Amino acid sequence: MLTTLKTSYTDTRAADLAWALGREPLPALAVLDLELTGAKLQLRLLGASHQVLLEEKEHSCSETVACMPGSSTPLPLGVSKRFGAWEYEFAARVEMLSHGSFAGRAQELLALVADHPNGLAGTFPGSPHAFTAMLAQRHEGQVWWRTWHAYPQEGQLVVTRTRIGVRMPAKR
Repeated sequence: MLTTLKTSYTDTRAADLAWALGREPLPALAVLDLELTGAKLQLRLLGASHQVLLEEKEHSCSETVACMPGSSTPLPLGVSKRFGAWEYEFAARVEMLSHGSFAGRAQELLALVADHPNGLAGTFPGSPHAFTAMLAQRHEGQVWWRTWHAYPQEGQLVVTRTRIGVRMPAKR
């Protein structure tokens, strides 16, 4: 699903993004509710940021990547945590792109997410390459999502990947 977000572009720099687990739902500009084989997932666009709410059986989790005033947790390169029987893994990276490369990458990602049944993307008025996009899937009992936060004025694309689910036994 592709939507134009009815707000000004508020997250001005990739470096302003912070990460948090367990936050309450924040006001969303666009929401996509998904049912992925028993897991209820809500993808939420918050300006140029995102929040994911996951519920499965007696477990729940929320992930927020946003400009959060007063937050002391910057966007980490990687996080691995355990919640009872669940494992949570998060990874982030920043891609630096030239103006021409940025436009092509933005079009490619928006096309991928817009037509995907588990995808949500929002563009901002005034800049066709300013967007936040999210894509979710379920694979082998795990719930996965990827996000892209575009900062065309800096030529930066923040890419995140999250996996959460019951701990997988070690492969031999």
